[in-house]
Amino acid sequence: MFLPTTAEEMHKRGWEAVDVILVTGDTYIDSPHIGAAVIGRVLEAAGFRVGVIAQPDTADDADIRRLGEPRLFWGVTGGSMDSLVANYTAGKKRRRSDDLTPGSVNNRRPDRAVIAYANLIRRTFKQTRPIVAGGVEASLRRIAHYDFWSDSVRRSLLFDARLDILAYGMAERAVREIARRLAAGEDLRSIRGTCVIAHEPPPGYLELPSFEDAAAGNKAFLRMFDGFAANQDPVTAQGLVQRHADRFLVHHPPQPHLTEQELDAVYALPFTRRVHPFYAHQGGVRAMDTIASSITTHRGCFGGCRFCSIALHEGRTVLNRSEASIREEARKIAGKPDFKGYLADVGGATANMYGIACVRQSRRGACADRQCLYPEPCPSLCIDHSRQMRLLADLRSISGVKKVFVASGLRHDLVLADKKHGAAYLRELVKHHVSGQLKIAPEHTVPGVLAQMGKPPAQALTTFQTLFARMNAEEGRRQFLTYYFIAAHPGCTQEDMRLLKTFAVQKLHIVPEQVQIFTPLPSTWSSVLYRTQTDPATGRKIFVEKDPGKRQRQKDILTADGKRPGPQEKHKNRRPAKTPRTGERKPRAQR
Repeated sequence: MFLPTTAEEMHKRGWEAVDVILVTGDTYIDSPHIGAAVIGRVLEAAGFRVGVIAQPDTADDADIRRLGEPRLFWGVTGGSMDSLVANYTAGKKRRRSDDLTPGSVNNRRPDRAVIAYANLIRRTFKQTRPIVAGGVEASLRRIAHYDFWSDSVRRSLLFDARLDILAYGMAERAVREIARRLAAGEDLRSIRGTCVIAHEPPPGYLELPSFEDAAAGNKAFLRMFDGFAANQDPVTAQGLVQRHADRFLVHHPPQPHLTEQELDAVYALPFTRRVHPFYAHQGGVRAMDTIASSITTHRGCFGGCRFCSIALHEGRTVLNRSEASIREEARKIAGKPDFKGYLADVGGATANMYGIACVRQSRRGACADRQCLYPEPCPSLCIDHSRQMRLLADLRSISGVKKVFVASGLRHDLVLADKKHGAAYLRELVKHHVSGQLKIAPEHTVPGVLAQMGKPPAQALTTFQTLFARMNAEEGRRQFLTYYFIAAHPGCTQEDMRLLKTFAVQKLHIVPEQVQIFTPLPSTWSSVLYRTQTDPATGRKIFVEKDPGKRQRQKDILTADGKRPGPQEKHKNRRPAKTPRTGERKPRAQR
């Protein structure tokens, strides 16, 4: 049974009102892949009555009035990605399609969706119940941040959306605590994993440079972000405070990581894995082609890519589900009448981080002075693919499952670093789990650019390519690598793109097609590089291409078909689904 989205559904349950109404920029898909659905099911399991209003019309109050006013709070999210990333390309052109909107037409998600929905609620209900924001858009914009679309430093979303509280990260614990306190008539102060506005800074919190100082100068902006980034691990983080005019943003430390048992409990909730009928009749939802038969095995990413938002939202520590939990979800999917026998994807932000852990992170937190994989894998990281190999073998044996694909991106350097099981893992993928193409994301090959991205040297790429090709030949398979690249990242010049093109043609034997122009996502290190044009490690100035035409030119250099590879190579970088107007893919860290 879905969570109610109309008054009729609510009354069928015998409810006169709901405790919480979740308002989301995605259509309502009751799936563990969709944040609003997860939060709704978590609150339901805790005994609260929850309703969902998806993609309400912000020009009219009919949609937002459908369920009345909640007893406890409104939960607002822009959806599964930042609304401006969803709505615009890196060239700031409007996207025509949206995979999470019925009919796939991009006409339902407003720009700056959290602000738009919060304004709609306050305009309609005046002095209403508290408004709580969560999801990716809220997480990435929880402090003062550089906003690419306005080319300015903006205030915390708390101030611009006039929120009562913001729950950042995956937020199951934080939102449940918010609901419990409001139901008990308690205040919302000092909840870990949240941000609030205060008139005085709390004692013992680290004060960051103010919004005004960060907006006015690069040095203050760098100091602000350095303090913010250093305090995101739940084991070591200090509370933060940042002045905005005469008030203060109070950023409480993150919630502790969910245990394996707690994470399993989330994925055991009664998701229907379908689009709610109220929205399904409005048109097909393209995202269902993938997520209906995909399984998330873990959360978080220790990759450390500077352009990526995953670690900021999900954390640097990888949290694994148990094999039993994943097998049970696979059985549920296989038991559905419309299941065709194919698990479209088994993985996470990076597929082969499942089961890989650092021996010190759980006790001491993620290291503040080094990355797990850059410039090379840390010796404290226990790199072992055997657990994922056992899991994939178990999933293959489930009745009704014909094929299990690993379609999430792969860290090829992790495979090479696993001297005991890496080669065996790759062979298992080649034999059983590649749907024609295996995705890897080298992003670039020029050392200086890779350093600014936080990506491994190109030598790992060619070594992996050789190994993959040899295994395919040995197994009699005709499968290819799909390489993802980024153009116009801070530090990258047109000459760097020419060097990358030469490498791609001569070493990889491809003319790249999977190329995206860099988009500075809020509160990522790469957005700081873009804003300040400064390397934070050295304080030296770096080149940053900001001219739209020249950013496009960097991509064109790489994709221009000056030398076409042989017939068998053409399939290696086949272009994915794209928007009709631009061909520009959404940043991978937000998809």
